[in-house]
Amino acid sequence: MRYWWVNQNQTYRHEVPGGYLWSPKRNRTSDRHSNGTRNPFYDFMREVAPGDVVFSFSDTYIKAIGIAASHAYEAPKPREFGQTGAYWDNIGWRVDVRFTELHGPLKPAEHMAQLAPRLPDRYAPLQQNGSGLQGVYLTRLPDDFAITLADLIGREARTIIEMRRLRDLDNAPVAIGLVEWETHEMEQVIADQTIPETTRQAVVMARRGQGLFKQNVQRIESNCRVTQVDQIEHLRASHCKPWRDASNTERLDGENGLLLTPDVDHLFDRGFISFEDNGTVLVSPVAHRESLHRMGLEDALRRNVGGFSEGQRSYLAFHRESVFLESRMTR
Repeated sequence: MRYWWVNQNQTYRHEVPGGYLWSPKRNRTSDRHSNGTRNPFYDFMREVAPGDVVFSFSDTYIKAIGIAASHAYEAPKPREFGQTGAYWDNIGWRVDVRFTELHGPLKPAEHMAQLAPRLPDRYAPLQQNGSGLQGVYLTRLPDDFAITLADLIGREARTIIEMRRLRDLDNAPVAIGLVEWETHEMEQVIADQTIPETTRQAVVMARRGQGLFKQNVQRIESNCRVTQVDQIEHLRASHCKPWRDASNTERLDGENGLLLTPDVDHLFDRGFISFEDNGTVLVSPVAHRESLHRMGLEDALRRNVGGFSEGQRSYLAFHRESVFLESRMTR
């Protein structure tokens, strides 16, 4: 379990009742000084795991505490944001969170004698005097800072955090926004009469790694890189640049695919693993190690899977940057 602090001055009224966190992936591209650079306080979204504790800070108060119910996943900017963050990119990171609003909100600035000595040296949520910091969205809290914060809030905070042990997170809704987004994209393809019927059918089938897309991938790949399974009926064609992000041309491009067994396909599609250009397997720090063990993949994920074509390397770069669940803060 890890502890997080989220600044929700602009979005509290949407995110807390809605049960989620949402951030852009990068700094605003309209700012000529940022040029779309990565922001550590957005990148941290990729490190959140189910069961983590999130302290919600808004208008100088800790107003709610949440328990993460999913890992991060790609999702469009919530429509309810309206003009809030009008300069933000339309696709960002979303984490489902079960928030409980506090009956007794806490103003951290009034307790800095206890909190200031426990502030982290990097990516702190507050200044030493208790004032907020510009540009902070989500940041990880040291355990001792979080425990002190919870003690200051009192029994209400301790109850919320302790209850996480009793909640069945396995039944939490995971990536609902992702499913809705892909369904919307698919409906747009089906309704687009400018696309030839055969192409529309191929693009729709490609969403599930079948049809023409799978045939195109088979011209490049012959087996699952991780498990070495080579029976095509046991393999899925998995997009490196996800179907939801890709153009119709990219959705059918064999260079944009790998043949993977279902378990490996799931891990790759959700960003729990990725691949370096040289064939090194990257395993996300939020991947559940016991599950990998039960899948029988621990040893396989340590092996080099071989190099990739130039086209595959381009698509894999997108996967590492925009799908893989590891921030550069830990690489």
